[in-house]
Amino acid sequence: MIQDMIAAERRELAALLGALPPSSWDSPTLCAGWRVAEVVAHMTMPFRFSGGRFVRELLKSGGRFNVMADRVARREAAALSREALVSCLRDNADHPWRPPGGGAVGALSHDVIHGLDITTALRLDRRVPPERLEAIFAAMKPKQVKYFGADLAGIALRADDLDWSYGDGTPLAGAAQDLLLVLSNRRLPAGRLRGEPSARFTAA
Repeated sequence: MIQDMIAAERRELAALLGALPPSSWDSPTLCAGWRVAEVVAHMTMPFRFSGGRFVRELLKSGGRFNVMADRVARREAAALSREALVSCLRDNADHPWRPPGGGAVGALSHDVIHGLDITTALRLDRRVPPERLEAIFAAMKPKQVKYFGADLAGIALRADDLDWSYGDGTPLAGAAQDLLLVLSNRRLPAGRLRGEPSARFTAA
């Protein structure tokens, strides 16, 4: 069931990306410092890299994953065409890649969050199907939230469109997919969140 969701998410994102004008690929996303091109290069990296190549790239960056991911995303965004990146995402819809320790839901979360990094920044009206968000939220552990580094102390996230909440304290409300971005330590465009803490999670 989760693999079906992953495949559908990748195919839908590939169709959306394929329809973007070329200029949009140079637009910034919610991933700081990355354009659409870098995000898609990062999303599709697992489909092009063997385990051995991944380790070699990681060693080149001193074992620092974030440094490696940034370097490789920039390099491959420059080297690969938009068409090649879209095809890689579409043609690997059923690829069994799993992030270390994340399992199938981790792969789904990876694709959904990075897809939202693009569509939210571009202000595209794409709604992630609720069953995919529910699967991600159901599997989310405190250590995963901690990994992203979002400061959620004293904040209660409350989704408008799903029966889901997280934390205790001052309410912060919005669409479930926007709250997933809050958990992922992204800053959202203005007007997508409601509640006194909203300014902390909104881009200036």
